[in-house]
Amino acid sequence: MHMKEKLQDENIDTLFQAVLSLKTPEECYHFFEDLCTVPELKAMSQRIAVAQMLMEGHIYADIVAKTGASTATISRVARALNYGSDGYHLVFERMGIPGQEN
Repeated sequence: MHMKEKLQDENIDTLFQAVLSLKTPEECYHFFEDLCTVPELKAMSQRIAVAQMLMEGHIYADIVAKTGASTATISRVARALNYGSDGYHLVFERMGIPGQEN
């Protein structure tokens, strides 16, 4: 069962529609500042940074040093990159961020 089947409900649909309505980074700052705590936002942004570094071929030690992420977080992101729903790959491709296939 994919996370979509586990999580999909009206509230999450509304959240995703809200995110899709945002048009600028400034709008994102305003919305996410209201929605998330600082630690929540930092955790999500850290995972994106970890994913990008993994796709670029960096080793765990370099990722820990640069991002401060735990090896457990790096492993979780690596699992998502290799066996997940390709969400990271999709957004990186759309953002024009190159990466290597693992």
